[in-house]
Amino acid sequence: MTSEKENRKSLAMVRTQTMERAQGNALPIEFRTLSINVTDTHRSNKGTTSAFGLKGKSKPKDEGPTSETDFFATVDFHKLTPAEINLRFNSNETLGLEQVEAERRLRTNGHNTLASRKPSYVKKVLGYVFGGFCSVLWIGVITFFICWQPILQDDIIPTNLALAILVIFVILLQASFSAFQDFSTARVMSSILDMIPTDCMVYRDGQLIKIPASTLVVGDRVHLSLGNKVPADLRLVQASNDTRFDRAVLTGESEAIEAATTSTDDNFLESKNIAFMGTHIVQGSCVGVVILKGNDTLMGRINTLTTGRKVKPTIIQQEISRFVRIIVGLTVFLAGMIFVVWISWLHQKYPEFLTTPTMLVTLMGCVVAFIPEGMPSCVSLTLMMIARRMRSNNILPKALTTVETLGCVNVICSDKTGTLTENKMFVTNFAFLDHESTPDEARSRLEKETHPKTLPQSDDSASILALRQLQLATLLCNNAKFDKESLNLPIAERKIHGDATDSAVLRFGAQVADSSVLEPCFERTQEIPFNSRNKWMMAVYQGSAAQPEVIKTLFGSDMMSAGKTENEKDSQLVLVKGAPDVLLPFCTSFLSAASNTPQSLSPEWIAELSRIQMAWSRRGQRVLMLCKGRFVPYFAQSATGSSGSGLQEELTRQGLQELCIVGLVGIMDPPRPEIKDTIASCRRAGARFFMVTGDFGLTAAAIAKQIGLFTSEREPDTYEDIVDPTRKGLKINSEGNYDDLGEYELGRPQFREGSSLVLTGSDITKMSPGEWNLVCAYEEIVFARTSPEQKLKIVTEFQQRDGVVAVTGDGVNDAPALKAADVGIAVVSGSDVAIEAADLILLGGFDSIPVAIRLGRLVFQNLQKVIGYLLPAGSWSEIWPVLINTFLGTPLSLSSFLMIIICCFTDSFPCTALVMEQQEFDLLALPPRNAKKEHLITGRIYLQSYVFIGSVMTFFSNMLFYMYMKEYTGVSFSEMVFKYGDFDYTNRFKDIDDEMFLNYYVNTGQCVTFVSLVIMQWGNILSIRNRRLSILQADPISAKRRNLWLFAGMLAALLMAIFVTELPWINRVMLTNPVPIKYWLLPIPCAVAVLLLDEIRKATVRAFPKSIFGYLAW
Repeated sequence: MTSEKENRKSLAMVRTQTMERAQGNALPIEFRTLSINVTDTHRSNKGTTSAFGLKGKSKPKDEGPTSETDFFATVDFHKLTPAEINLRFNSNETLGLEQVEAERRLRTNGHNTLASRKPSYVKKVLGYVFGGFCSVLWIGVITFFICWQPILQDDIIPTNLALAILVIFVILLQASFSAFQDFSTARVMSSILDMIPTDCMVYRDGQLIKIPASTLVVGDRVHLSLGNKVPADLRLVQASNDTRFDRAVLTGESEAIEAATTSTDDNFLESKNIAFMGTHIVQGSCVGVVILKGNDTLMGRINTLTTGRKVKPTIIQQEISRFVRIIVGLTVFLAGMIFVVWISWLHQKYPEFLTTPTMLVTLMGCVVAFIPEGMPSCVSLTLMMIARRMRSNNILPKALTTVETLGCVNVICSDKTGTLTENKMFVTNFAFLDHESTPDEARSRLEKETHPKTLPQSDDSASILALRQLQLATLLCNNAKFDKESLNLPIAERKIHGDATDSAVLRFGAQVADSSVLEPCFERTQEIPFNSRNKWMMAVYQGSAAQPEVIKTLFGSDMMSAGKTENEKDSQLVLVKGAPDVLLPFCTSFLSAASNTPQSLSPEWIAELSRIQMAWSRRGQRVLMLCKGRFVPYFAQSATGSSGSGLQEELTRQGLQELCIVGLVGIMDPPRPEIKDTIASCRRAGARFFMVTGDFGLTAAAIAKQIGLFTSEREPDTYEDIVDPTRKGLKINSEGNYDDLGEYELGRPQFREGSSLVLTGSDITKMSPGEWNLVCAYEEIVFARTSPEQKLKIVTEFQQRDGVVAVTGDGVNDAPALKAADVGIAVVSGSDVAIEAADLILLGGFDSIPVAIRLGRLVFQNLQKVIGYLLPAGSWSEIWPVLINTFLGTPLSLSSFLMIIICCFTDSFPCTALVMEQQEFDLLALPPRNAKKEHLITGRIYLQSYVFIGSVMTFFSNMLFYMYMKEYTGVSFSEMVFKYGDFDYTNRFKDIDDEMFLNYYVNTGQCVTFVSLVIMQWGNILSIRNRRLSILQADPISAKRRNLWLFAGMLAALLMAIFVTELPWINRVMLTNPVPIKYWLLPIPCAVAVLLLDEIRKATVRAFPKSIFGYLAW
């Protein structure tokens, strides 16, 4: 334990956090990613330095460091002086690089860009053309071509050629949908490249010029100012005293990092003289030399970690692949069975019935019949329609196949800063030690007792003067500034230049009362900016020459003013801002709000300060303390002479001497207003909601309680409770397990209701697989102080325990976890690298997540309906004519051409309307789908589509075929069955010869079967759109479930049937014929019968939900 504390101190990665110090906890880590490993490597790898800034053993030129840790442990750019940096990179400290040299380096080393994964378009095209059902259909194409060749047939049969071309068209149609899905609708975003700013200012040939950031080269001198984004990893060689960088995009922490021009740490990642690509400069200005660019930067290596992971198939892709395997397996089985029967029996006994070419066509007819060729395109249409609905709800899906996965999500891991919270800090409370209040209360009081434009007067009440002192402390001890162009806006809407903490304090000071007449009364004379060593900021002021009385009224008559010194030993005002536990040792008194006088800081008042501090911290607030003191320039000059460094030391000594506490402010990053309802909705949907943040445990737990993530009043469990569950009074059962720790069902963990847990990053590194089993059983978890690698581990651990994980985040540090999650969700206001790694982008509020989950479940429900609609006519009713033809020896009642038309055209039109269906019941009230058990296609759907609806449609369609044959040829079913081509023509009409019977009337009968299936699908689509409700309860016309597109789809299918059967050139080529009007009308009552039979089934299920009918219902 001692060793671990020493490690943390030596890393210089500590940041003051009031409550955690007060409780004696380990100091929080400031920048965790890679740092500990890098420092450990420093200790164990003492090597020599090469000419390129790498230490340790030399490596061959073509071998890089073995890991990211090795790389950052070996660079030493931060330890070099500016002169050494210029010498190493051959750069002039005033002129920069020569333009010619920069162009040479650009040609040699390439552009300053981040690599992105480039897809293999050859593999993609091959996957489109030969993937899924297409691989089997190509066999059909080859077979049809072979059967068309004269070598196997005396006469060329153009129908086989037309079938081959038609199947190729179907394959290309499916491939086009897949390509459209990938390249058009998915709109793969390459916004990670935008992490590099478009332009930057560099010194070339002594001139400060603007160039594209992509053309930066190593050795360039880059000039940065307020608001700039760092274009590469830079070694700072010049920086103003107030220069600060916002590293939140990397670390997840909102505290700005001050810049330095000398090394502040042995660890490259910790040193403040390094500016990392993608971070922002929020204060000051600086000059840095490019030391790493593109993929070599820290940002580039995180990008490599993100894009280097193998893409995992989504759940819907796995489900469709499973369905394809089942259908192809059944197809091969049926084709094999037919072939075995033919070669062992039919070909021997009835050689003229099925010749070899005819048999091959029959086998391919079996393939064409059983495979629902239209399913891939209908699935793509379904996903596209749901994706469009998501976009209308401010959700942008980057990949259609991810949409359905949302319906299976049972774990949501969300970042805090900028995701659960607004990433906008505000002062919510302030306090004197003897009085607590809020900004609104203070403003109201000042408005009642003073005039807004009036300066403080000595006859103002004591409480008003004390409040004015606190207001001035927040305004003056501050380096943030309002943007001049936004000064006409309300204070809450003004843009501020500065870090988040200073911005919050500045906004508070301006909101309490009008400061426009007050601030000009003070002039700053000295400043010590905040830094990680001191952890406080100090500003020294004197009164202005124009208004010298204001500083005396508020802070004492001996205060000095500009241009007027009554006593050379007068004091200047010192204001100090920092964490209470840092400044408290320097304080001897506090300002009383009641009397506006300093009071002695007794142990009782220190306890009161600690109480306020603890109460605010438990509400998720960051506590800052503002103090005042005195600085006497006369004594400083006497002690230091003209030495600048000595003056700074004297300022620090005097300024921190006998400080008086003016007051405390509580700063909070407010939760998003919609987040509480969002978490409740996600939990109602059966998804556990966890927080994964780089923030500190106490603050994160407080935020968790505010937003409803922690619902229990008791203190959350910690890692110690995982190691020893008996601490919470849990009992061990007879099998040696803890009774209430939860168990797992395959695919859906059963968790402990009402249980909450807080774990830190250091806890995660120590956890065993058994401890992870216990952790994954908790309902409410906050993972605090986590690094990107630990966030990634959290995701993978839950996935290994059957969790379907969604991760939300907005920073670069979230990117690896976003990429590894089953669904990565980024906020549109987040970093570009997070947006690149995510699957869904939230364009609006966080409350879009429950909507996305509902739509994800709706797409699964609609896909089941789509497949349930396609299978009866597009598979089951098409295979039976082939089987009847083969085994019963009757004419084929449906041709291969008409089978393809049903699958790819007439079924597709109503199917497109079916994807427009709204939810039948509240989908968020259902538990997440168990992806390991509840498949897209289940035995119940096969039962519904094949055995029930499919058999009814098969019976009616074949019945109408034989009715037509009897009516128009005189040959009944009994005269054709078991004849195998030797039909009994005894009762055949005399004007019909054999050729006319086989080539006209059988073809027309096939069209009758085709028309009957098209029309009976109308009844099927009206029944399949409701799983439980009657059509009378949810008809397609009423407003609640209105879907008029169904009728448009039916009409389109009817027009396609007319087109196929009535167009003369199609009749000639594809051997179709016009259908008598009677057989256009007879299928209508058959469609009604399909609808009524399913209505009876639904009524039975509703009446007897626990009966065998309820069990078998899909």
